Amino acid sequence: MADEEFMLDTDDLTRRMEGAIANLRVEFASLRTGRASASMLEPVQVEAYGQMTPINQVGTVNVPEPRMVTINVWDKSMVGPVEKAIRNSGLGINPQLNGTIIMLPIPELNEERRRDLTRVAAQYAEHARVSIRNLRRDGMDQIKKAKADGLSEDDQKFWETEVQALTDKFIGNVDKALETKQEEIMQV
Repeated sequence: MADEEFMLDTDDLTRRMEGAIANLRVEFASLRTGRASASMLEPVQVEAYGQMTPINQVGTVNVPEPRMVTINVWDKSMVGPVEKAIRNSGLGINPQLNGTIIMLPIPELNEERRRDLTRVAAQYAEHARVSIRNLRRDGMDQIKKAKADGLSEDDQKFWETEVQALTDKFIGNVDKALETKQEEIMQV
């Protein structure tokens, strides 16, 4: 390999690190902030026609006002299962029925619950950091393998610097996302 030029696939590393950030955003979206959001129902699955289905595939989810989410269930027979799925989801929301429309009033969060949610957000962010560090380690392992196959020390340093710069950039993105989410949660 000494005569071949080693090329680390930084595009692949970038894509995988972006995946960790995207997953973090999905986890953050499921955290209730005291403000109504259709995305807070994304993790909730309802048993519809013999299989687990996301709520947005059995009805229209709307946010008509800052503290209210409504679900207009398309099939009348699905109103009960959707209500049950929301009650069992752990979101802490009490659904109210109005025909085929399920209303979800979002209660005000107390200070203790806000602190708990910021801790949960911090845990999600740490999981994302660990994923990014694992990807960094994968990149460094590829470089070490190439070094054993004849990669020059200068090239090794160059690629290690590239991987570290990518890692630092994405860890910074996680930190910014966490800071934004924590501010949103603590906002009264």
